[in-house]
Amino acid sequence: MPNSHVIRYVPAAAHVDITEFPPEIRAMLETVNTHIAANDSLKEILDFLFETFGDHSPTNRVALAFVQECGKRVVAYHAHADYNKLFLKPGFTQDIEDSSLENVIRSGRARIIDDLQVYLAVRPESNSTRLIVQEGIRSSMTCPLTVNGKHVGLLFRSSTQPYAYDDTQVRMWQAVAERISQAVSNAYQIEELSEANRVYTEMLGFVSHELKSPIASLVMDANLMLGGYLGELTEKQEVKIQRMVNKSKYLLNLVREYIDLARLEGGEMTPSLHREVRFEEDILTQAIDMLEPQRLEKNIELTVDCEADLLVECDPNLMLVVLINLLGNAYKYGDENGTVDVRIKRRSSRLEVTVHNTGPGFPADQRSKLFRRFSRLDTPELRKRKGTGIGLYSCWRIVTLHHGHIQARSNLGEWAEFSFSIPQPIPDDAPQVPLA
Repeated sequence: MPNSHVIRYVPAAAHVDITEFPPEIRAMLETVNTHIAANDSLKEILDFLFETFGDHSPTNRVALAFVQECGKRVVAYHAHADYNKLFLKPGFTQDIEDSSLENVIRSGRARIIDDLQVYLAVRPESNSTRLIVQEGIRSSMTCPLTVNGKHVGLLFRSSTQPYAYDDTQVRMWQAVAERISQAVSNAYQIEELSEANRVYTEMLGFVSHELKSPIASLVMDANLMLGGYLGELTEKQEVKIQRMVNKSKYLLNLVREYIDLARLEGGEMTPSLHREVRFEEDILTQAIDMLEPQRLEKNIELTVDCEADLLVECDPNLMLVVLINLLGNAYKYGDENGTVDVRIKRRSSRLEVTVHNTGPGFPADQRSKLFRRFSRLDTPELRKRKGTGIGLYSCWRIVTLHHGHIQARSNLGEWAEFSFSIPQPIPDDAPQVPLA
């Protein structure tokens, strides 16, 4: 009879003694060491594991993911399957908090899901489960990759059959994880450093290019005025001055985004929680006022649905950054003469905020890029509109600092919607200060 538990956790193994395995398994584990010593790439190691161990246990898919953002989320790295259609693809990101992976990463225990269809019925909000079930996978085993006591990644093994993995299979996979953890961590860090260097180089080029043209134009306009070419203050002068103001505001917005990023990356942006923040007056109204020129420029109709005298617990300064970014994006990427709808409500023990705009939206297969640092969506319509990919990443960081969740939905060519929720009250492990 199959195990009645849909999900199980197996205690962490400090060291797996390979003498407990049959000779052929011991030989394969030793071969893993050989491939690691040969400095094979991460993808080559994963492909080797699939080909080598697939015949000794039910295996239709092997995958690798890494823990990022100080243990806040997991990013899928590579998968090898014996079928072609992958729905859970490299680059997929998942927040760890409130997921079953949290138990694996916090405790170091292996996780076995015996029936993914039943698990999905229990946890319908799990996007990763929904995608893996679409591939035909019915059971999975997950082992943490541990280096010096720190859980740096996850090794997945999956089958199209339910109840495919017993304790012996788990022990064998733990032995594999033990052997590849250090090599995987080192190789991934090298790849991450290379990618970081590339991204930062591109960022510097972007900043130089974006600042050069507006500043040069400002100088030209100023020289025209200083040279007396426009004479007294006329309507034409007012137009020119307004153009200068608009370009200056663009620069200020750019600088603000990079300052926010620097504060986040440097660990300076930590929440100072206030218990009774007047959300509409202290946050929403300020964001609307700051962005009013952008709204008027595109003649966008703004509607706001916010509970009167709504009091919430949050860091008002950080929450203002989130509202400015979400509302600013709605104006930037929304249709001219379109609409933007903002909805704020307190539901049970959570604050929920939604910003909806008419506009081009985004493809569903690019949703996972939205909240990643420097990542921009690659569509012809969105490439026309300038952006850094920093704002939404900052939103994600701030919302997670409040123990919340942020997500995005879209109907391509019609609308986009960004929403986040934070618990009320905020858990006690965040710092608090009295409201001044």
